[in-house]
Amino acid sequence: MITRRAFTTSALASCGLPLISAGRLNLGIGTYTYHSLSIDDMIIQLKKLRISQIEMSRGEFMLFSKPTPESFQSAKAKFDNAGIQCVSYYTATVKEDRDLDNAIRGAALLGSRNITGDATGDVLRRIDERCTQEGLTFGIHNHYFKQKFEYESPEDVLRGLAGRSKTMGASLDIGHIASCGFDTVDAVRKLAPYLKMVHLKDVQASGGEVNVLLGKGIARIPEVMQELKKVNYGGLVAIEYEHEGPVEEDVRIEVEYARKLL
Repeated sequence: MITRRAFTTSALASCGLPLISAGRLNLGIGTYTYHSLSIDDMIIQLKKLRISQIEMSRGEFMLFSKPTPESFQSAKAKFDNAGIQCVSYYTATVKEDRDLDNAIRGAALLGSRNITGDATGDVLRRIDERCTQEGLTFGIHNHYFKQKFEYESPEDVLRGLAGRSKTMGASLDIGHIASCGFDTVDAVRKLAPYLKMVHLKDVQASGGEVNVLLGKGIARIPEVMQELKKVNYGGLVAIEYEHEGPVEEDVRIEVEYARKLL
C-alpha cells in the first residue's frame, strides 16, 4: 500500500517541483553561477534543475554597477512568471548611505527579505538600524581576496556582529572560508546562531579561489551539510560555482550531488 508521504513525493516529482521535506536543508542557487547567461537563459536552467529559490548575485545587480529600478522590476517579473523566489540580494560592499538606500530599494523590488554584503565602521550601525526598520536582515559576507579583507575568518565576522541586533548576521561562504585557510565545519559551528544565508562552493586549495565540483576540493562539503543539519539551519543553501565559460553541466552535477546530502 502506498503511503501518503510516498504519494506526495511522487506527485511533486511528476510536477517538476523541488523535493523539500521537513528537517531537510533548502537548496537553491546564487545567480552569479550563471553570470555568463542572460536572465532568460538562466531561468531556463533553474527550471530544468527544479530550483525555486535563489540569491540574486549577478554582477549587473551589484551596487557598483548602479542597477536601475527597471532592471530589478524586469527580473522580478520574469522570476514570478517562472515560479522562482529571490530570497536574498547580494549587493557587495555598502560604503555609504546612498549604497544602503539602493540596497534596500533593490531588495524590495526583488521581494527579498535578506541582503548579503559587507561594510565596516559606522556603516554597520546604519545598516542595522535601517534594515530593522524595513523588516529586512543583513548577512555579512566573508570573502577571499589576494589582499587582506576585513572578513576572512569566523572571528572576523563575529567581531563585525558584536553589539548588533538580531537583524544582523552572517552570509557564510564555505568556499571562501576554505580559500582563506580556515576550517569550514568549525565556521558553521561558530556562526550557527547568526546564519542568514550559506553559499555552497568547493575550492581546489587554500590561498586561491579555483572552484571545483562540490566534494572534489578541500571544503569538506559532506561534513558541512551534516553540521548545517545538526545546528538546525533553516535558511537557503545556495550553490555558487565561480567558473568562466559554459557551466550548465557542472551545475547539474553539483545540484545532483548536493541533493543527496540534504
